Amino acid sequence: MPAAPSILLVRFSSIGDLLLTTPLLRALRARHPAARITMVVREDMADTLRHNPRLSELVTWRHRSSLRVLADQLRGEPWTHRLDLHGSLRSLALRQLVGGTWTTYPKHRVRRALLIRTGRRRGGALGPVAERYFAAAAGLDVSPDGGPAEFFTSQEAEREAAAFLAQAGIGQVRPIIAVAPGAAHFTKRWPVEHWEALVRRLRATNDIIVLGGPAEQALGAHVAAAAGGGAVNAAGQFSLVGSAALLKHATALVAGDTGVLHLATALGVPVVGLYGPGVEEFGFFPYHSRARVLQRDLACRPCSTHGGPRCPLGHHRCLREILPEEVAAVLGGAIR
Repeated sequence: MPAAPSILLVRFSSIGDLLLTTPLLRALRARHPAARITMVVREDMADTLRHNPRLSELVTWRHRSSLRVLADQLRGEPWTHRLDLHGSLRSLALRQLVGGTWTTYPKHRVRRALLIRTGRRRGGALGPVAERYFAAAAGLDVSPDGGPAEFFTSQEAEREAAAFLAQAGIGQVRPIIAVAPGAAHFTKRWPVEHWEALVRRLRATNDIIVLGGPAEQALGAHVAAAAGGGAVNAAGQFSLVGSAALLKHATALVAGDTGVLHLATALGVPVVGLYGPGVEEFGFFPYHSRARVLQRDLACRPCSTHGGPRCPLGHHRCLREILPEEVAAVLGGAIR
């Protein structure tokens, strides 16, 4: 019998992109149960896959440190397959340092540019990125199984989340709605006054938990305070694993085009997604999950691939025109 494959995968970041690799990891483990499956990720993103049982090992790289040390660690291993799931200049440099034959996936940079420059008239749908990753594994006889992304927590995180909610008096009687008001780029952020209006609407029948990273701690406190009771701010207080454990207590999440949105879909939590610059053609909409996406059909969308610090036209209509009452109405349907 042929030896089990030894598979190296590289995807440094970010949270949403890493979560969307998990359907491929699941398929690889199902097809090759005895395989050695090793994933290289950026150290500050490692929680995304730290408890994933599909992996044999997780190798971390500290952001901006030398790639040569990482390459030395990987070079002498008997990899049968080397998959670049990042397709960046940094992953290309690592490939050259490690050597061997590599496969990658289509990023469709030209077609993405066409979608932006022509207002979606040219370029076409690029396909879900979770499925495009499978192109890098063409020699491993795997295909998407129709399931969503996956995320695995820990027992410790589950206990900490339950204790936090109990101490805050959240979710003991009423259902919990999670909200994630932050985003890495301004153009992906729903206006803060809309978040304030939304939580004031929701507080009558729901408890509210605000999620996000350390950068969203002040914003989270502001949004939680707007609810005037029945809300708690967890932004910046929990790791990604801890935030996931909290999310598992929620009946639904409202979020922009962020990693928290993909985290919820990976946990099976219903999602209402608020999309501005990003369009479905890019392939980053919620993948095979209970999700409703709210967006506006504007000629200026998409204005960029990843979002930016300001609206190029100065109006930010793509998100400003999605109103709190619309989100609340869709949210009610999403959790029934």
